Amino acid sequence: VDTVVVDKTGTLTEGKPRVTRVVPAEGFDEATLLRLAAGLERGSEHPLAAAIVAGAEERGLSLASSEGFESVTGQGVTARIEGRSAALGNRKLLDGLGVAPGGLEAQAEELRAEGETVMFLALDGQAAGLICVADPIKDSTPEAIAALHAAGLRVAMITGDDKRTAEAIARSLKIDEVIAEVLPGGKVEAVKRLRREGRRVAFVGDGLNDPPALAGADLSAPGISRPPSLRDLHIDEVTIS
Repeated sequence: VDTVVVDKTGTLTEGKPRVTRVVPAEGFDEATLLRLAAGLERGSEHPLAAAIVAGAEERGLSLASSEGFESVTGQGVTARIEGRSAALGNRKLLDGLGVAPGGLEAQAEELRAEGETVMFLALDGQAAGLICVADPIKDSTPEAIAALHAAGLRVAMITGDDKRTAEAIARSLKIDEVIAEVLPGGKVEAVKRLRREGRRVAFVGDGLNDPPALAGADLSAPGISRPPSLRDLHIDEVTIS
């Protein structure tokens, strides 16, 4: 193996994202945005959704009920909430709905550069604000990346995150390559592409939504449930727990 591809969420990070800030557009307030966003996300099982719901509950906000919930893979969610059409997701979701982000796009870019995942909230066809979420890096991750580099391996991070956010995280960890904005089904294609380029690939993921990519690599390590030690990272010995 000469390349290690590592899934970000739950592998490099703790897998416990939290709301870091709420940025309202003119005419809206933080509490209303977070309350409505949490009401939207009650119907989703995504970790980011759980973070938004938890963030609202921590602030003592009462969650609104939604109807007509729909999840758009890789983009976000839509529903009706308190009689209003609402959408929460990335820029692709807004574009698909014909909603202009206005001045929020520039703010979103600045926050992505800081490594935050940024979601747009739209209400009745108008961009209402941003919900920002971050997932802390595991304490063991920098040491693990350094050990892989010391073994002569190239490290690539794969994630569904926005490219700007992913690049900021990769810079902080000294990761060599970023494969961002990848849908769950696209991870296996990314692994295949690297192999076609002549690389021998090890894939490390959570074992839950990564089975195709794990199966498509030359070597895989699913379901690591504890921080890897230097012994775990020795290329001649693989421990799968």
